[in-house]
Amino acid sequence: MNVTLNNFNSKLAIKALGLAVIAMLLLILLPFCKKNNEEKAHLSVRMTDAPAAYNAVYIDLKSVEIIGSGGNITALNTHSGIYNLLDYSNGLDTLIATGSFDADEASQIRLILGPNNTVVIDNISYPLSTPSAMQSGLKLLVKKSFNPGESYTLLLDFDANQSIVEEGNGSYLLKPVLRIIDSVISGSLKGNIIPVGITAAVIATHNGSSYTSVTNTNGEFLISGIPAATYDITIVPGLPLLPVTVTGKAVTVGNTFDIGTIVL
Repeated sequence: MNVTLNNFNSKLAIKALGLAVIAMLLLILLPFCKKNNEEKAHLSVRMTDAPAAYNAVYIDLKSVEIIGSGGNITALNTHSGIYNLLDYSNGLDTLIATGSFDADEASQIRLILGPNNTVVIDNISYPLSTPSAMQSGLKLLVKKSFNPGESYTLLLDFDANQSIVEEGNGSYLLKPVLRIIDSVISGSLKGNIIPVGITAAVIATHNGSSYTSVTNTNGEFLISGIPAATYDITIVPGLPLLPVTVTGKAVTVGNTFDIGTIVL
């Protein structure tokens, strides 16, 4: 009986010693884990779209990555799936990825798309072929500084209107046009056209750079996240209506400039 009791007490002592060792290790490692987490920047990546004259534009998003200046890659937690870009236009956006990375290691962001990309025109779906060079992912330069321990949001503008190219044989090519919208240095343009019920392309230009949108069924348009500058805006409707250009419209940081109603 004493032998059994001694064995039981020995096992309790060993177990207690093991728990004490684990507790000590946690106390030792916790500051390092906390320090490592504080050395990283925390990022949310959201996606929006400039409107386009299609019924739908579906992209097959597989992953989002951060590429460091030394070439190291950090895979973010990506909400992969099929996205209709036109669901996220005129001020709407959606969260596509989150994650943490070394704050001093972020020179590019990369989107990797799958093969299931389509465009719907007049309620007919067409596959979107992609150039072979795109298979390594769509890379965007990140012109932003990140501080350790802080949280940031990047808004990606996937311009569906400029990203789809109709080829001569009636097929369609996906050549993505993306940019990072930085609200710290950008503003927006909005307006509307009459007559209502027609679709018109809207192009804002400044020093050779252009940003596009498409009017909705109410004749309204919004071009968001464009650099502060003075723009010329051209409205391009279908025939028999002719294009109209208004000039000298100033966009300022953090504001939405309303150019009013354009009569076609």
